[in-house]
Amino acid sequence: MSHAATSPVESPRNDDKAVPEARAGVPALQIRDLNVRFPSEDGVVHAVRGVNLEVDSGEVLAIVGESGSGKSVTSMAVMGLLDENARIDGSVTLHGTELIGRSDNWMSNVRGRKVAMIFQDPLSALTPVYTIGDQIIEALQIHSKMDDKAAHERALELLRMVGIPNPEVRIKAFPHEFSGGMRQRVVIAMAIANNPDVIIADEPTTALDVTIQAQVIDLLKVAQRETNAAVVMITHDLGVVAGMADQVAVMYAGRIVEAGSVDDIFYRTRMPYTIGLLGSLPRPDMSRDEMLTPVEGNPPSLLALPPGCPFGPRCPMVSEECRAGEPELCATDNPDHQAACVKVQRIIDGKLGYADIYPIPRVRPHELAGVPREQREEVLRVEGLVKTFPLTKGAVFKRRVGTVHAVDTIDLDIRAGETLGLVGESGCGKTTTIMSILGLKAPESGKVVVLGKDVATLGRADRKTVREDLQVVFQDPMASLDGRMPVSDILAEPLKYNGYPKDKIPGRIRDLMKLVGLEPAHANRYPRNFSGGQRQRICIARALALEPKLLVLDEPVSALDVSIQAGVLNLLEQLRTELGLSYLFVAHDLSVVRHIATRVAVMYLGHIVEIGDVDDVFDAPQHPYTQALLSAIPVPDPAKERQRDRIVLTGDLPSPANPPSGCPFHTRCPKFRTLDQTQQQRCSQERPDLHVQGADQEVACHFPQALTVF
Repeated sequence: MSHAATSPVESPRNDDKAVPEARAGVPALQIRDLNVRFPSEDGVVHAVRGVNLEVDSGEVLAIVGESGSGKSVTSMAVMGLLDENARIDGSVTLHGTELIGRSDNWMSNVRGRKVAMIFQDPLSALTPVYTIGDQIIEALQIHSKMDDKAAHERALELLRMVGIPNPEVRIKAFPHEFSGGMRQRVVIAMAIANNPDVIIADEPTTALDVTIQAQVIDLLKVAQRETNAAVVMITHDLGVVAGMADQVAVMYAGRIVEAGSVDDIFYRTRMPYTIGLLGSLPRPDMSRDEMLTPVEGNPPSLLALPPGCPFGPRCPMVSEECRAGEPELCATDNPDHQAACVKVQRIIDGKLGYADIYPIPRVRPHELAGVPREQREEVLRVEGLVKTFPLTKGAVFKRRVGTVHAVDTIDLDIRAGETLGLVGESGCGKTTTIMSILGLKAPESGKVVVLGKDVATLGRADRKTVREDLQVVFQDPMASLDGRMPVSDILAEPLKYNGYPKDKIPGRIRDLMKLVGLEPAHANRYPRNFSGGQRQRICIARALALEPKLLVLDEPVSALDVSIQAGVLNLLEQLRTELGLSYLFVAHDLSVVRHIATRVAVMYLGHIVEIGDVDDVFDAPQHPYTQALLSAIPVPDPAKERQRDRIVLTGDLPSPANPPSGCPFHTRCPKFRTLDQTQQQRCSQERPDLHVQGADQEVACHFPQALTVF
């Protein structure tokens, strides 16, 4: 992947209208000594520093690394889509033909025809005022002499290929009429429309549910087989990498620090940074017994790199020789496996893994640890909760034309010292459930009891008291912190509002900063002066200011890099065990839920379909939806990924405004299709209730059956 060039490079000729064609023995895409610099008010940002890569036809190269490592800038340089002020040096060749220095007209003839890109946000990549059919047809006709009829037929063929149902009808639809997963399918259809030689996929599954992500990954594999394209996959999800990549390049501070085959990177890691990334991953196939090993600190500024190895300030193995100079990317014990580290031989000889290099944090168990669940205090109980929203029509004179059944009769409870993970696809009702709980108002139907108090009976004073014991941490830390206030004022605000003694507030702020692993002296700084992980720690500190008993955590780590995420998850686990806190943890990342939750509730279309001990549910799920959900999670283990048989759901979540009769899942249920007519009739007409299927496991299915998915 990183060996020397094998063919002469054709220099740019901007008047040349011919596009590059495949040549025997020449890589589909080759990058040599690529450097990208951006001017800024503070100086020059060296975003990409001497990157060397190559990928052949039919091969998948994954580029991984934290935010700001230079992954996306590298891909944009290949596509010729960087800003005009970017200074680009080096070589990027397509089939041996140089791309750097070409005119935009020439590159426009190559983009989409020979090199296609799948962007992270499909809604931004599609034009909202044109139908998806028009956009696919335009992508076809701009690069060929196809007539309208032939282009329309090819567009239908592409929509069928990517799994869009009723393509004859949906071809006339606009992007806003599609779900996120369906929009990404359309973007993939456009990318493969002209059978490109190289497909660059920039975080193509990041914003998608795990079930839709599995469909998109399978679709990318199909697209690669159909076109035999070279694929460059840019992602931070190492599970996706394990299941799809042939070669992997790990980037840090603008350069590649380790490169090799997918097996080399996962099983024979030679760079402390890569070892740390793998150790910080929560895995869905492992129990929650051990803490994660986070990579402490933050990536360096590309304006002022530290002396020597850029990873040195965060590396547990750092020594004086690391600071002497930046190490080159050199061969390890395998000539095709390279790493940029002076300690490579020590790692090889000592067979060092993440547990040897990164200290695994230990926490002191709370006194509740040995108390049986049924003997613990009940901090939250929800019975028969219902929440609906009116569906209206008309711009001026609105009239109700239907009802959205967001939450439909759910039951759950949380005991002291435990974490309940609430999981499910987007639109299943997770957020509506927690908002109904946080509102502390009488529900539309059912009962919400917080710390023994029915919220329907709370007066104003009681509601204020309960709010002290019930706090929330939101998904985006920057959006939930006032950027105009220093951290000290942010932490002091809830204390002042609730009558905390004024003279004790400074001491409480110092204690809170220490509690969440931040330097108390930094309390006078503003949120913008902290990293994303540090800002989330500030949000957690604010939530803990009044010593609550229950924290509602709404996707608290989904916006963070995996290395930073591990530190926040460890902090939450430490606080739970040491302070005896209880968490209601809402997430779409089931690997995170497996690591942090003690119990898990799986939601589908406003219903809880399975609930129980996290190990019981993950090791032997009994509801077909839970089985499909867990089966879709990519595992950061290439050998396991090659052997797994996934349960891939077809279609999207039904509309909560028009839910199916009977079991809400029967329209997508793989098991439903294997039942006899009498059993199918029962599933389609009779809604199943939760019933006990084990010591601590309840399932809402007429025909439950345990299945191992990992």
